Amino acid sequence: MRKAMAFVFGAVLGGVLGGLTALLLAPYSGNDLRSTIKKNVDEIQIEIKEAAQKKREELEAQLQEMINSPQS
Repeated sequence: MRKAMAFVFGAVLGGVLGGLTALLLAPYSGNDLRSTIKKNVDEIQIEIKEAAQKKREELEAQLQEMINSPQS
């Protein structure tokens, strides 16, 4: 029981110290960080949609080639 309590105490203390360290060393304030993350997520979503559209067009072109080509 004593080892378990020591572990729990250490885990809680480590979490608190880690959180404080992260807050002190964060490169941006909370609002700046959220806006930066949102901007990056929006850019990634656009890139994913563009890549998916391009791949869809490629696959549709391959399908049309397969449909239109005479079978041997």
